[in-house]
Amino acid sequence: MTDQRPEIRFRPNKSPQRVRHGFPWAYDNEIVTDRRTKKIPAGTIVDLLDTDKNFVAQGAFHPGSKIAVRMLERDRSKAVDTAWLAGKLAFAKDHRERLFAAPFYRLIHAEADGLPGLIIDRFGDVFAVQPNAAWIDALMDQLVDAIEQVFGSVTIIKNASGRARGLEGLSDESEVLRGSVDGPIAVQMNGATYMADVLGGQKTGLFYDQRPNHGFAAGLAKGGEVLDVFSHVGGFSLAALAGGAASALAVDGSAPALELAEQGAKASGFSTQFETRKGDAFEVMTALAAENRTFDLVVCDPPAFAPAKPALHAGLRAYEKVARMGAALVKPGGYLVLCSCSHAADLSSFRKASMTGIGKGERVGQIIHTGQAGPDHPVHPQLAETAYLKSLFLRLQ
Repeated sequence: MTDQRPEIRFRPNKSPQRVRHGFPWAYDNEIVTDRRTKKIPAGTIVDLLDTDKNFVAQGAFHPGSKIAVRMLERDRSKAVDTAWLAGKLAFAKDHRERLFAAPFYRLIHAEADGLPGLIIDRFGDVFAVQPNAAWIDALMDQLVDAIEQVFGSVTIIKNASGRARGLEGLSDESEVLRGSVDGPIAVQMNGATYMADVLGGQKTGLFYDQRPNHGFAAGLAKGGEVLDVFSHVGGFSLAALAGGAASALAVDGSAPALELAEQGAKASGFSTQFETRKGDAFEVMTALAAENRTFDLVVCDPPAFAPAKPALHAGLRAYEKVARMGAALVKPGGYLVLCSCSHAADLSSFRKASMTGIGKGERVGQIIHTGQAGPDHPVHPQLAETAYLKSLFLRLQ
């Protein structure tokens, strides 16, 4: 098997120790590149060697990426095949089944689950697969077989909408690989019913990562009025109503997302307490302020304003603006929840931008809780980017 895999070597002045100690990537400036390596197809499984030709790891190679090699396997004798993939899936399944009574969760969280570039969200017997790296896209047949080995006869959807696929030179054509899906899937979380559009919705149709933060916010909402800005399918607002909120207003720019939120409210029995408003979030918050509307709980959960380092400065300014405008809509003694899913903005910089915004809005508050993604979204211990989700819970005077 090893003589069939191309070999990639570290440069003489680059040490493999970081990779040997668990770091999941080797960058393009760390490896020897020549005409031979540049001809290796993207996604090829290679043997990564040190300068003395000692084996370091098997990895997925991409000649056109800054991340040249993504580590897959530390044992040179093992083949990255259907059985290997099934082993990874079974290991991940065991963890999730300890966490959740029902089969609705993130099953595979890329590098943190040992499958770089791969996302799998489970919706009962429906598996939404995002193959965001060339190596796993090339092994889709084996991945499908592995899923069926571990989980039996299920529906498998390939979601090709991720931004990362474009960076890998992959197509954006999504398809149903096994089974069929008739419409949105009802998902029970935090006492509410959410409708997940696994075929045409954002990402894989639902954001499981916010589940614990939805639950914490719901505990603050009892008896109060709730504003859920950038609501998607009603993540925070439906959980708040399940937690005893008197009413909730969900704001989003997507009419299909708000329609799903309304379906979720109806399925949950909250229709009379739930309202939606379609529009640009900043414009709607401006209009609500002009209407002198205030709420007991305001949640702002925007898309990634700083998905990469070049966008960090502008992204932090946007988070500052969100905090300033959101704070203006909170009643005295009420709560403000600010979220960021930006990989490039760490918790410290996000918190600083948020506190600056609140201060510019002439409000004073205290941080009562800092949330992160749920435990079905594990963090790779040497990859800070996998701790992408930050949620600040504040009480304002």
